Amino acid sequence: MGIELDTSAVARLRDAVTGTVYVRGDEGLAAEVTCFNPAIRHDPDIVVAVSDEQDVVEAVLFARSAGLPVRVQATGHGAEAPIVGGMIITTRGLNGLTIDADARLAHIDAGLRWAPVIIAAAEHGLAPVTGSSTSVGAVGYSLGGGLGPLARRYGFTSDWIRGFRVVTADGRIVVADRETNADLFWALRGGKGGLAVVTRMTLELVPLRSLYGGSVFFEGGAIEPALRAWVDWSAELPDEATTSVALLTVPDVDGPPPPLRGRTVLSVRFAFPGATAEGERLFAPIRDAAPVYLDFVAEMPATAVASIHNDPEEGGPTWIRGYMLDTFDQDAADVILELAGPGSGSPFLAVELRQLGGATARDTDDGSAVGGRDSGYTLSLLAADPSVFADAAPARAQAIAEALRDCISAVTNVNFAGDLADRAAFESGWPSDVGERLTAARAQWDPEKVFAFGPS
Repeated sequence: MGIELDTSAVARLRDAVTGTVYVRGDEGLAAEVTCFNPAIRHDPDIVVAVSDEQDVVEAVLFARSAGLPVRVQATGHGAEAPIVGGMIITTRGLNGLTIDADARLAHIDAGLRWAPVIIAAAEHGLAPVTGSSTSVGAVGYSLGGGLGPLARRYGFTSDWIRGFRVVTADGRIVVADRETNADLFWALRGGKGGLAVVTRMTLELVPLRSLYGGSVFFEGGAIEPALRAWVDWSAELPDEATTSVALLTVPDVDGPPPPLRGRTVLSVRFAFPGATAEGERLFAPIRDAAPVYLDFVAEMPATAVASIHNDPEEGGPTWIRGYMLDTFDQDAADVILELAGPGSGSPFLAVELRQLGGATARDTDDGSAVGGRDSGYTLSLLAADPSVFADAAPARAQAIAEALRDCISAVTNVNFAGDLADRAAFESGWPSDVGERLTAARAQWDPEKVFAFGPS
């Protein structure tokens, strides 16, 4: 049950904004807050679909006056749990983009996805340090850090942020960068939420027209030797190369590429922003590890970066659990093969490992709030069959976590931590000293806790 909103105050809010205001029961509200994962359904008291920055100001002032907690949604990719009650500000209407090619900067509004940024930057031989999916919202992803296919070469996406425009809890529009409100700038690069509503992000771009990368697939008896080869090979890769691996149990249904339907395969991903000949040399041990089923690793334009992971563009019901690992060795590979490999009865569509290190381990010169820099790998478990969400997926994830307990990091980057209403998940998002500094920053910038974030 929600609260009783003051109808005259809602009417004044509607008059004050150029966007759309929905209250519970209005047609269009459910569609406005639909998540990429439709298994999660929000039920807020009020939604403000903003069209400009001043709309954000009006929405925040209304929520503060009414005592409503505020949450923000752009694309809905990051939803981990239903939002019940309060206000949701949807920012998809903030979709402006400006490229300053001489300064190598992109000014990205809060509702924009990565794809248009990549396309616009490529016209100048530039590229953003992006995530594995180009349909994800650029700002929300970056506030947690952001680990993409080029992470070992370029670091977290947030390492390249040069400034923000935000609306604060008292309705002010302020700038946060290295010179102005530097404490807020530090917190927003990795602190994720509970600070302000970001309306625009300024991101430094990297010179990049092409790279050597993609994915190869192994099936059947080739899966185990390929995975074991990846474990040893990845440990010797130079920092300029980034790799990940995903064990995929693909259902025999429409949607997945026909060669993968009904098969269990191992996908080894690779990205090297350098000469093709050197990329081929570096990747050769994987091609030699076992018979290759499908090979899509080649020179590619930077605009094709999403094809490396080939994440789905359309949403669907999912259950996800994420961890960070200090190490991943052959004993850990035994665990994955036994509990998620062929013949294991795994409930997971995907079990993914991303290798970290390289630039991800090095903080920016001026410091940031990103958690997880000391880890060596990420581990993500994803189920797509709703019948396993309640029991089979959590039970198998727990079994994997228990078997890997000596590998699991004390800190799990906030973008991988899951439902942040869970205190243990929330507190694992940052090292203790960073967490304490973030708590102080949130108390300074949002003392009345207007912006709901973390456990209550």
